Amino acid sequence: MRDINSLNRVILVGRLGQKPEIRVLPQGDRSIARFSLATNERSFNPKTNESADRTEWHKIVVWGKLAEFCDKYLDKGRQILIEGKLRTRSWQDKDGNKRSTTEIEAQSIVLIGSGRREGAGESGPYPDKAPPDFPGENETAAAGEGEGDDEVPF
Repeated sequence: MRDINSLNRVILVGRLGQKPEIRVLPQGDRSIARFSLATNERSFNPKTNESADRTEWHKIVVWGKLAEFCDKYLDKGRQILIEGKLRTRSWQDKDGNKRSTTEIEAQSIVLIGSGRREGAGESGPYPDKAPPDFPGENETAAAGEGEGDDEVPF
């Protein structure tokens, strides 16, 4: 039963820390992608007249067709917008210790920016145009229904 007075929704805009790690699960040929996303904040201290930057790293997991999209179009440094939900999963490690992690399960991804951050030393994968066979630079790729029910500790 779903509580109609609750909401689990995450919206992030950030840059990929590395190219997504893609795996295909053997029990159904279903793809899963994992990657980290960096978001940055700047705070100002009026007493010292200084600003400080803070980077927060988020673990992202993506399932099915959207994971295949990630494999094809996402690369280190790419700026994206992610909409999804928080998921916490638990497992036992090889020593028998209980472990858990909280991740963002992406439900849609929007490509923004032109690829890599300016000054990163390389141009993005599509510096002047949208990726081939992709409807537009700011289009959304949405996950299919029922995706993300599997829990794989890797």
